[in-house]
Formats: sequence, C-alpha cells, structure tokens
Amino acid sequence: MFIKQIDRNDLLKPLQAVVGIVERKQPLPILSNVLIKRNKDGVQFVTTDLEIQIEAQFKVELDGAESAITISAKKLQEILRAIPDNSIVSLDDQDNRLLVKANKSRFSLQTLPAQDFPMLTEQLVGAAKLQIEQGVLRRLLSSVQYAMAQQDIRYYLNGVLLVIDGTSIKLIATDGHRLAFISEELKESYKKQEVILSRKTVNELLKLLQDTEDKVQLELAEKQVRISFADVVLTSKVIDGKFPDYNRVIPTHSNHLKLDRLTLLQALQRAAILSNEKFRGVRLLLTEKNLRIISSNSEQEEAQEDIENDYQGASLDIGFNVNYLLDGINNISTQSLVLSFGDQNSSLLITIPDKDDYKYVVMPMRI
Repeated sequence: MFIKQIDRNDLLKPLQAVVGIVERKQPLPILSNVLIKRNKDGVQFVTTDLEIQIEAQFKVELDGAESAITISAKKLQEILRAIPDNSIVSLDDQDNRLLVKANKSRFSLQTLPAQDFPMLTEQLVGAAKLQIEQGVLRRLLSSVQYAMAQQDIRYYLNGVLLVIDGTSIKLIATDGHRLAFISEELKESYKKQEVILSRKTVNELLKLLQDTEDKVQLELAEKQVRISFADVVLTSKVIDGKFPDYNRVIPTHSNHLKLDRLTLLQALQRAAILSNEKFRGVRLLLTEKNLRIISSNSEQEEAQEDIENDYQGASLDIGFNVNYLLDGINNISTQSLVLSFGDQNSSLLITIPDKDDYKYVVMPMRI
C-alpha cells in the first residue's frame, strides 16, 4: 500500500500547487506526470517542464519505507476533484498501476518509473539569499507583470527583471511599447544581483503566493532561482540575456498633471468603447485646466470625455494605446496619480504623487 488512508483535501491541495506547469501533450510522456514521493516528512509532489520545477510537501506520518511513483498529474487532479469533499482516499501501487480508492469509487492509473523522472540539476552555488513577505512579493509582481512581452523574438523581454541592489528590490517589465517599474525597500542590505524571471515562472508565482506576511526565501543565482514559501519550493532556470537599460527609458518631463485615478480610469474605459478595435488608440488633448480624451473607429463613431483639472503647462495633442493606459492605471491602488508629458513624440510617464517607487512608461502612437 503506497498510502493507506489520507483525506482527499490533504492530497488535492499540494497537487494543485504543482500541476499548473504540466501540459498534457509533452515531448516526453513522463513530463505529463507528477512524481509522488513518500518520505520521512510525509508526501511530496513534484512536477517539471525542464525549465521550472515545483515541489509541494504535505506533512503526515506514514507507515512503511520510502518509495516513489509517477502518474498523470491532470488525471489524478480530475479524480480528486470529482471525489466528494472530506472523503478518505487510499493509493495502492501494483504492477505498474496505481489504484486510487475512495468510498465506492475505484480508479486504475498507469505509472511510469520514478527513477526516469527528470529532476532539475541544482545550479545555486553562490546564490544571493534574501527573505521578503509573500504579500509584498505578490504585489510587486502584480504591479509589472502586464508589461511583459509575449513570445517576442527578443526573448529577454518575455519575463520580469528582478534586481537586488543594496537595500532595495526592483522589478521591471517591458514589451518595447511600455515599461513598468516598481521598487520596495528591504530591511537588510545585499550585494547587487540581477535575474530575468521567465513569463511562466512569474505567472505560477502569482497563482501560488498568498497576500500574507509569511516569509518567502529567494535564492538568486546566475542560471537559476529558487523561491521557497509555505510548503512549496519553485526552482526555475532564468532567461539568459541582457535586459534593456530601464533607467534610460524612464523620461524626465516638466509638464505634470495630477488626477483622481478612478475618474481617469472610468473616462478611458468609456472612451475605449468606440476606439478602433485593431489599433485601440485614444487622443489626449491637454489644454489649460482641461484634459479631453477622444476616440473614434472605422465607422466614423466618436467618443469624447472631458476632465477638468489644474493643468497650467503647454498644450498638447498626443495619442496612446488605451489598453496600455488602462493596464497601468488598473494596477495602481492610490487615490490619485500623476501624468507627466513631454512633446507629442515623447513617452508618457505615470507615477504616484510624492512617491518614487512606481513608474509606468507608455510610448505614443500616431492616430
């Protein structure tokens, strides 16, 4: 008997934590499987796609020697989900099969040898180590992840740059059209270290991290990172490449416009309804004490929004992708924000009043 009796929920929770990186169609059949290990601490679940490896541990006292099997991760997940809540489950391995029993249900699953499961080789020698709250790391990732590129030929843009520098941690993402930057002060000082986290790693972390004060341990090395929290350990290769110099991308403008965040957000959402579905452009007409937002489409339909304000700078007529503007504004939680402008060919800088820890840059577009 592999596992004699265990609560269905206790099995499902760690399995849910590791199954996100598993895809049914894999070049190697065993990559569709989850490695389940009985050890002295309980039951461990491990999955990998050869770039990322996730381990989740469930602590429980078990009788018998240590052993391991691999079975289809998605099938086991679907079975456990379909079994009634709080049911008692047993797992019995025999003749290259795993028999899953619960109540009056029986499932016989094919297994593959545990020794064939491809664990990632550890490459963390000399890694920089630091701790941060789960909720803080989740907020930092959420604040920039939308600006990551998707399948860009410039592979180093398909992720998030994480920089540890002295007493600060910085996260930066860009797709070449916009850039998001956020920083947070740390309680200790560390030597400078930079890694580019892959898009898949960032997305998995956002699923797994909770908004709590519990600690996360980060280990950052040249080729690999390990992120440990609760009973989960995520190990990932990093993207090998030179990230753009983000400091050069962030502009310094002299024309500033302070607005209520929700007022601007709702005006842009309304204007977006009649924007061109392909280009998603809106024009911002900035004049003394007024911001006019205009959108139009190929059917000659038009939307116009006016927002009164205290602007005293030069007049400006400039276009932007409205989706890019909404992404940045949706990921700010403050009541107000600051728009900083140059000329009609210059990028827009969105910041938070009296703070220097968040910057969002959007390139203009011709409309």
